[in-house]
Amino acid sequence: MAGGGEAPHCGAAHRPLRGGFDTAPTDTALALAPSRRAVLAGLGAAMATVGSAAARPEPPRTITNPPRDFGPGAYFADPDVLAVDPAFEPYVVPNCAIRRLWAGALWAEGPAWNSVGRFVVWSDIPNNRQMRWLEEDGHVLTFRAPSNNSNGNSFDRQGRQLSCEHAARRVVRYELDGSATVLADGFDGKPLNAPNDVVQHADGSCWFTDPPYAAQLYEGLPDEAGGPADPLGI
Repeated sequence: MAGGGEAPHCGAAHRPLRGGFDTAPTDTALALAPSRRAVLAGLGAAMATVGSAAARPEPPRTITNPPRDFGPGAYFADPDVLAVDPAFEPYVVPNCAIRRLWAGALWAEGPAWNSVGRFVVWSDIPNNRQMRWLEEDGHVLTFRAPSNNSNGNSFDRQGRQLSCEHAARRVVRYELDGSATVLADGFDGKPLNAPNDVVQHADGSCWFTDPPYAAQLYEGLPDEAGGPADPLGI
């Protein structure tokens, strides 16, 4: 070192060389250094932690493309809420994200929201039942069983439930006392096929669709021998 003097002591012994110093570890430095066994033990513990984390099962999730962003403000608005027709864009509520309320139906159809009771009713067609979800605590229970393999549901302006029944091939209204009123079960002297969806018009009339699903065993009852869905009487 130019100018001579004593080199600072840092747990190492120094011997002068031309143009500088050579450094060798002292006994103190060797005592403080971790042993090979300690290093290997630490690496083994770290690898075990990573392995256990990788083996831990993850809960079911829905993967979207691009992946959903769960960061702040990500659901303003939900990227999976799409308006096919721009005319519907004003009706998208920005801060309402898509949520899964329940799972366990064979085929869930016909959800209807009751704004007075604060609940959702829907049909589980093959299980021949209607289910209900309560907003108050998220509880789900069987609402009506059997349901005649009901499909579509809605509520009229008096809060009465309207249901399309595949097995009975009719549209019914459940009165406030629990009784059922048949609104339609035929047209032009012929029975309906399988009422599917129903809604009340502003003038009080009810409009519904009638596709041929009821003849299928999965959604209703098999057609009679010689019927449209069973012409050979199988």
